[in-house]
Amino acid sequence: MQILETAVLYFLLVFGAGFALGTGRVLFLLPLLGERAAELLEMPLMLAVIVAAARWLVRHKLDDRLSSALSVGFIAMGFVLLADLAVGMWLRGMSPAEVFLNRDPVSGTAYYVVLLLFAFMPAVLARIRHA
Repeated sequence: MQILETAVLYFLLVFGAGFALGTGRVLFLLPLLGERAAELLEMPLMLAVIVAAARWLVRHKLDDRLSSALSVGFIAMGFVLLADLAVGMWLRGMSPAEVFLNRDPVSGTAYYVVLLLFAFMPAVLARIRHA
């Protein structure tokens, strides 16, 4: 149960920041720069949020096992994918396939790379901390 609670917390920390940054991206950057540039400018900020959230979890919420950190990261990633699906289907009227496959080739690829980093970051930082 501790792993699930920590995964939910990790998801909420990063998703909350992503929601705030995404709102700014859509309202201000997207009209000025276009979708690709706006999304790519947001990526480093999201990566910083991911690192900060994962660092805090490793220090305050996770035990010393690498398996716990991996579990937290991948469960949280599952929550992100479910949130993407929910937003795409119910707010944007997209099919499940469109939600995951209808992305800009460059910024969409960067998004999925950052999503994998999100999943692995607690384990990476736990390993560094205990090395």
